[in-house]
Amino acid sequence: MHWLILFVAGLFEIAWAMGLKYTHGFTRLTPTVVTIACILASLGLLGLALKALPVGTAYAVWTGIGTVGTAILGIWLLGEPATPVRITCIGLIVTGIVGLKLAA
Repeated sequence: MHWLILFVAGLFEIAWAMGLKYTHGFTRLTPTVVTIACILASLGLLGLALKALPVGTAYAVWTGIGTVGTAILGIWLLGEPATPVRITCIGLIVTGIVGLKLAA
Protein backbone atom coordinates (compact mmCIF):
# COMPACT_ATOMS: atom_id res chain seq x y z
CA MET A 1 0.00 0.00 0.00
CA HIS A 2 2.85 2.41 0.78
CA TRP A 3 4.26 1.95 -2.71
CA LEU A 4 0.88 2.91 -4.19
CA ILE A 5 0.79 6.00 -1.98
CA LEU A 6 4.30 6.87 -3.14
CA PHE A 7 3.26 6.43 -6.78
CA VAL A 8 0.29 8.77 -6.33
CA ALA A 9 2.59 11.26 -4.58
CA GLY A 10 4.78 11.10 -7.68
CA LEU A 11 1.78 11.80 -9.90
CA PHE A 12 1.00 14.88 -7.84
CA GLU A 13 4.63 15.93 -8.20
CA ILE A 14 4.22 15.77 -11.98
CA ALA A 15 1.05 17.84 -11.69
CA TRP A 16 2.67 20.59 -9.63
CA ALA A 17 5.79 20.69 -11.76
CA MET A 18 3.68 21.12 -14.89
CA GLY A 19 1.42 23.54 -13.04
CA LEU A 20 4.36 25.84 -12.38
CA LYS A 21 4.56 26.48 -16.13
CA TYR A 22 0.94 27.61 -16.22
CA THR A 23 1.09 29.90 -13.17
CA HIS A 24 3.20 32.38 -15.15
CA GLY A 25 5.31 33.20 -12.11
CA PHE A 26 2.35 32.80 -9.74
CA THR A 27 0.47 35.63 -11.44
CA ARG A 28 -2.54 33.50 -12.47
CA LEU A 29 -4.82 32.63 -9.57
CA THR A 30 -6.41 29.34 -10.63
CA PRO A 31 -3.23 27.59 -11.82
CA THR A 32 -1.43 28.87 -8.72
CA VAL A 33 -4.07 27.47 -6.35
CA VAL A 34 -4.11 24.12 -8.19
CA THR A 35 -0.31 23.97 -8.17
CA ILE A 36 -0.10 24.70 -4.44
CA ALA A 37 -2.77 22.06 -3.73
CA CYS A 38 -0.77 19.52 -5.75
CA ILE A 39 2.42 20.43 -3.87
CA LEU A 40 0.68 19.87 -0.54
CA ALA A 41 -0.88 16.58 -1.70
CA SER A 42 2.44 15.35 -3.08
CA LEU A 43 4.39 16.14 0.07
CA GLY A 44 1.64 14.83 2.33
CA LEU A 45 1.48 11.51 0.50
CA LEU A 46 5.28 11.25 0.46
CA GLY A 47 5.20 11.71 4.22
CA LEU A 48 2.66 8.90 4.58
CA ALA A 49 4.74 6.59 2.40
CA LEU A 50 7.80 7.30 4.54
CA LYS A 51 6.09 5.64 7.48
CA ALA A 52 7.05 2.28 5.98
CA LEU A 53 9.60 2.94 3.23
CA PRO A 54 13.25 3.91 3.58
CA VAL A 55 13.69 7.66 3.07
CA GLY A 56 16.48 7.35 0.50
CA THR A 57 14.55 4.90 -1.63
CA ALA A 58 11.20 6.67 -1.32
CA TYR A 59 12.63 10.10 -2.08
CA ALA A 60 14.57 8.83 -5.09
CA VAL A 61 11.51 7.03 -6.48
CA TRP A 62 9.29 10.06 -5.83
CA THR A 63 11.62 12.45 -7.61
CA GLY A 64 12.20 9.91 -10.38
CA ILE A 65 8.49 9.58 -11.06
CA GLY A 66 8.20 13.36 -11.10
CA THR A 67 11.21 13.77 -13.38
CA VAL A 68 10.16 11.14 -15.90
CA GLY A 69 6.52 12.24 -15.96
CA THR A 70 7.39 15.91 -16.30
CA ALA A 71 9.92 15.24 -19.05
CA ILE A 72 7.43 13.12 -21.01
CA LEU A 73 4.65 15.70 -20.64
CA GLY A 74 7.08 18.43 -21.65
CA ILE A 75 7.77 16.53 -24.85
CA TRP A 76 4.14 15.67 -25.46
CA LEU A 77 2.35 18.87 -24.41
CA LEU A 78 4.96 21.60 -24.69
CA GLY A 79 6.84 20.52 -27.80
CA GLU A 80 10.15 20.02 -26.02
CA PRO A 81 12.71 18.03 -28.03
CA ALA A 82 12.53 14.23 -27.97
CA THR A 83 16.11 13.51 -28.94
CA PRO A 84 17.50 9.98 -28.71
CA VAL A 85 19.83 11.02 -25.89
CA ARG A 86 16.96 12.54 -23.93
CA ILE A 87 14.76 9.45 -24.39
CA THR A 88 17.67 7.22 -23.36
CA CYS A 89 18.22 9.26 -20.21
CA ILE A 90 14.52 9.04 -19.33
CA GLY A 91 14.80 5.28 -19.79
CA LEU A 92 17.79 5.18 -17.45
CA ILE A 93 15.78 7.01 -14.77
CA VAL A 94 12.94 4.50 -15.17
CA THR A 95 15.47 1.68 -14.83
CA GLY A 96 16.75 3.26 -11.61
CA ILE A 97 13.23 3.58 -10.22
CA VAL A 98 12.48 -0.08 -10.96
CA GLY A 99 15.84 -1.10 -9.48
CA LEU A 100 15.15 0.79 -6.27
CA LYS A 101 11.72 -0.79 -5.99
CA LEU A 102 13.14 -4.28 -6.47
CA ALA A 103 15.94 -3.66 -3.98
CA ALA A 104 13.61 -2.37 -1.24
